[in-house]
Amino acid sequence: MRSRLRRSKGTATCAVLGLTAVLALTGCSNSDSGVSADGTVTITLSGPNQWNSQSGTFGKPWEELIAKFEQAEPKIKVKTNVLPLADFSKTLGTQLSAGTAPELVFYQVPHEPYMVHTLDEELAEPNPYVSGNKKWADLFDPKYYGPDKGINAEGKKELLPFNVVSTGLYYNEDAFTKAGVEAPVKTFDDLITACGKLKGAGYTPLAMDSSPAGLGWTIKTISNMLLDKYYDKLNVYAPDGSKGTNSSVTDKARIRAILTDDIDATKTPEVAESVKLLKQVFDTCATKNWSGIAPTSSSVVNVRDFSSGKAAMAWGTPFGYGGLAGVKGKVSSMPFPTITKATTPLSTDAPARFGAEAGGTSYMIPSTVKGAKYDAALKFLQWMSVSKNTQGWLDATGALPVLKGAEAPEATKSMAQGVWSEKMRIGGQPDAPKGVTVVSLYDGYLLGSKSLDRTLEDLEASWRKLAQEQVKAHGWDNEPWAKG
Repeated sequence: MRSRLRRSKGTATCAVLGLTAVLALTGCSNSDSGVSADGTVTITLSGPNQWNSQSGTFGKPWEELIAKFEQAEPKIKVKTNVLPLADFSKTLGTQLSAGTAPELVFYQVPHEPYMVHTLDEELAEPNPYVSGNKKWADLFDPKYYGPDKGINAEGKKELLPFNVVSTGLYYNEDAFTKAGVEAPVKTFDDLITACGKLKGAGYTPLAMDSSPAGLGWTIKTISNMLLDKYYDKLNVYAPDGSKGTNSSVTDKARIRAILTDDIDATKTPEVAESVKLLKQVFDTCATKNWSGIAPTSSSVVNVRDFSSGKAAMAWGTPFGYGGLAGVKGKVSSMPFPTITKATTPLSTDAPARFGAEAGGTSYMIPSTVKGAKYDAALKFLQWMSVSKNTQGWLDATGALPVLKGAEAPEATKSMAQGVWSEKMRIGGQPDAPKGVTVVSLYDGYLLGSKSLDRTLEDLEASWRKLAQEQVKAHGWDNEPWAKG
């Protein structure tokens, strides 16, 4: 296996005689070999806690998963270092730059390709935990981890995904039944009707708080549908930035659209319509005092109201399902409904999309990890790539599988099914520039303190500031449109 070659390079002195024997006879240290006197290797996995609000653990299902791995590999011990969501990126990015990162690090951190091992060669070889496997890569669903998925700027695979990330609407089946609402809610008009029924039954229809997630996911989903008619016009760049097309409009093409006025918040009617529909959702469905509710979870919006049974629906990710065990009633999920021409003549009946992709819980091996520590980290990634090993963890947490043969949990499977699981073609309305939150772009209009016209003017100014930032950051200054 490739890992043996890496081990011999990383521990040349000890490997010649055999690690265990040398440790016992010559006292090779942990810093040289990564192996203790009894032959045990300890590795550390470091990343944010996406699964619960605890500060010291990813939860019981994760601990049980680690215990199963350690039972299969008694000479490998795995420690979990739980980092705060607020600053994990800075922490791990600094460690990668300094060469002090642990053996497995969460992938969403700033780094250069040279700072982590690539896995292409290993993925082309058999996974030792699967009898008859020819290529480790064959175990993954190519929709999520195919040749063009999970690659870095150099086209190499450096991350190994444990699951699929997506988003959707959780709903309480008991609340829907009591209110006479049929799930899934398929159209925007049906959503507004459903919210009225849920209110009449004594529920807050849609849990919302002051986090950017609930508002941001709502406006992105709405605007992506209404702006879909501009897909062909805006889709002018290939993924590498050259002239061409892509399955979804690239970031470069979106920035170009802002500076060429192809999308203008004050002139493009679908932008204004998206903002008005956003307000309709908040006025009719959302928690009344949402702006004053501090977020307590990054995985389920206003998880407190939804978990208590006060709210019937809540935006959430699969990661949040494990924290909903106390909800009275069965929890299920569904996509956000489609905006049809019955709601607005500006609709083209483009279906709601959000996207499901490999990510979420994905880890990398820093390039400073060598020898026995590298082998142990690689074994853990290989073991995590076997569906029978991780199915129990998926079921307990709601995590969506990235592997062939694994079953998606019933409560969250809708987040990775149908058109909803396809990536947004437009990407929705542009994000906010540095120092500006998505909530601040819309809350004045939603709360009644700012007019629609003023909101659109502020949006356009914000988008142009964002565009200039991106032009500078990506070196697009010489593009003719970048002068706009």
